[in-house]
Amino acid sequence: MDLRGIRYFVRIADCGSITRAAASLNVAQPALTRHMQALEEELGLKLLVRLPRGVRLTGAGRQFLEHGRRALRELERAREELRAGTESARGQVILGVSPTLGPLLVPGVVERTRRQCPRVSLKIVEHFSNLLFDGLLTGTVDAALLTNPPVSRALRLAPVISEPIVVLGARQPRDGRRFFTLAELSRTPVLVTGAIRDIVDGQIARYGAKLNVDFEINAVEAIGRLLARGVGTAVMPVSTFHPEIAAGRLCAFPIADVNVQRNLVLAHPAERQSSAATEEITQIVTAEMNSLSDRGVFSLPGTTARRTSRARRAPGTGARTS
Repeated sequence: MDLRGIRYFVRIADCGSITRAAASLNVAQPALTRHMQALEEELGLKLLVRLPRGVRLTGAGRQFLEHGRRALRELERAREELRAGTESARGQVILGVSPTLGPLLVPGVVERTRRQCPRVSLKIVEHFSNLLFDGLLTGTVDAALLTNPPVSRALRLAPVISEPIVVLGARQPRDGRRFFTLAELSRTPVLVTGAIRDIVDGQIARYGAKLNVDFEINAVEAIGRLLARGVGTAVMPVSTFHPEIAAGRLCAFPIADVNVQRNLVLAHPAERQSSAATEEITQIVTAEMNSLSDRGVFSLPGTTARRTSRARRAPGTGARTS
């Protein structure tokens, strides 16, 4: 059974004749007859009674006609809604991402936007999450991926994924370690951004611990270059330097006895209705995040990243975000 057969049947019922229906559809009468025979065989019921001049619907035919008309109406409604959605998905959308996520996320988002909604003008701004939070409130940003945002009635938050924050070094320590305990981490001088420092300190404070910060550097690329030179140890989300970890240029160690993580959340202003273009971009961002997750970008080798289905507040989410 296909939509063409249903459409042909409805036209025959409306015309009361296979001959007249064939003429109106510009279809050869024998072909139309074969379609009706195939439809009746599939249903196992007679839908039409052939008369000397036209056709008459059977009881099953009248019943199937109701379903057929409904199916065609629903199909047309779906086409209209999709067409309207496509036509209205235009205009500028300002998307905010953090410096730790931008290099991974932006290329795929741009490619998908060009392919899926070419009428949307996408502007991407890169700031730490506390500034993106303010941009959402003031209307200078339409949607943003935030890290561990504080709960706010002013924003609609949709959790996307959680990922571990790990200890990073340029080479494997001589002791052959596989992880850092919280006590070891507290004694190790580290490089860190101010925002990640606040998140980690907020989550380990309940255990009486605090990061031993060697240098606070709010430049992710600079931290990466220092690590590449063998200068220091860093504490960052695992995805930030995932290519270097996967290539073996950096070593990543989980924090063994406490779950230190960042939660990535899509945020929109609660009081403003999102435009069709913003909704399109939101779906694209979610799809690209899921694709990155499937490739293991948000997890250490041998583990699986967790996508979230509902909001979860990690310890210290009221702190400054990255």
